[in-house]
Amino acid sequence: MNHLRHLGAASLAVSLAALAGTAAAQDGSLTVLDYPGFEDPAFHGAYVDAHGAPEFSFFGDEEEAFQKLRSGFRADITHICAGSVTKWVDSGLLVPWDTARIDAWGDLDQNLTGQKVGGAREEVYFIPTDFGSTAIAYNPEEVPEEDVASLEVFKNPAYAGRMTLPDNVDDAYALAYLATGTTDWTQADDAAFEAASDWLREVHPNLRTYWTDPAELSQLLSTGEVLVSWAWNETYPAMVEEGRPIGFARETREGSSLWLCGYVKMKDAPGSEDLAYDYINAMLSPDSARPLLEAGYGSSNTAALGEIGQKELAASGLETIEVPVLAQLPIPNARREQHAETFEMIKSGF
Repeated sequence: MNHLRHLGAASLAVSLAALAGTAAAQDGSLTVLDYPGFEDPAFHGAYVDAHGAPEFSFFGDEEEAFQKLRSGFRADITHICAGSVTKWVDSGLLVPWDTARIDAWGDLDQNLTGQKVGGAREEVYFIPTDFGSTAIAYNPEEVPEEDVASLEVFKNPAYAGRMTLPDNVDDAYALAYLATGTTDWTQADDAAFEAASDWLREVHPNLRTYWTDPAELSQLLSTGEVLVSWAWNETYPAMVEEGRPIGFARETREGSSLWLCGYVKMKDAPGSEDLAYDYINAMLSPDSARPLLEAGYGSSNTAALGEIGQKELAASGLETIEVPVLAQLPIPNARREQHAETFEMIKSGF
């Protein structure tokens, strides 16, 4: 998952301008390394009310952030997604959080993660704050609902050449594991990996393209060039708002996927540890849940999210569902690299 999925060029420009314009208001005691857009004060209003805006530094993707920190940049906390956690912990860049200082710790969505949010270690290095869903986005005027009741639609010859998957290894393998019966990829063995890879190979000839950003996907669906896609939840409300025909099938027989992001605490952080906890507590506050939802994200605080009705959550593709959910949790680096290498080969036709 890449949080730039929610940001067009105009939003990026606004975010960077906001960074320059708020320098005078920054307290200088907390540095947050983040995706552009998350400097929105509505996402951490309680922190801003108490301390003013923290200092933000932005990155384009998590590998850029990782290399930036390895090169000596110092931040207090960094926003990453669950798939990167193992690599970052193993790098020695992080120190664990004290969960006793996380006000909403007891309300974090354990069902969403499928295990303790910090992973298998006793220490908790990752505090989840925001999540989204990935499911089948389709054109309901040309694709009957029964055809998207199963992920096997991607093998349906009726739609060959008019389907697309994301050019994102985590989303692609989440789909393939679900389609082949694995709902927890942290427990996937070699046989499950091979089955998922074979499924992707079988589907590959049916695809028109691998989409790279939400704007491209919306265009493909709007023109009718693509009828069926594996898509992030933001595509659904965006196309509804544009008056385009769009369905979002999260309750397929095999299930759907969730991606999960949050914050890690940096070793040798230059600023105030107390402010780092204040910031995380503000992100997880009930007051932040609706602004996050309006930007396309769910809050990992179940109590906060529970204050928002299911109808409103469904409009964003984040309602409660009754089918298996594969959460894109941290997996060993070796397996993730295996996914990436194999996915590149599959896209090349091998």
